[in-house]
Amino acid sequence: MVPAPSRSFLNTSFNNTPSGIAREGRPTALIHPEVLAGLGIKDGERVRIGNDKGSVVVHARAFDGLQKRVIIVEGVWPNAAFEEGIGINLLTSADPGPPQGGAVYHDTSVWLRPA
Repeated sequence: MVPAPSRSFLNTSFNNTPSGIAREGRPTALIHPEVLAGLGIKDGERVRIGNDKGSVVVHARAFDGLQKRVIIVEGVWPNAAFEEGIGINLLTSADPGPPQGGAVYHDTSVWLRPA
């Protein structure tokens, strides 16, 4: 999973503007259509994404512009924007990445299932 910033949210200083929220709508996971079909999930339905740190619920959006084993959750959404009150950073780690340290928040292993 890649929790990348969206085009409407430059950073957390701008993630609560009415125009940005209107453009983005809600936290959404971009998922390859074949993966959604294999799980019996339709475009727009709720999915649960998780790992050993926890899980979050977002709406799925079919997007064939990525690899099948990649999920992208765009935005810098505040926790309150998520259905269960905790955001996508629940799934990421603050631990330094191997082998020499560095950020790991743009590459997180997750599982996916219907919500």
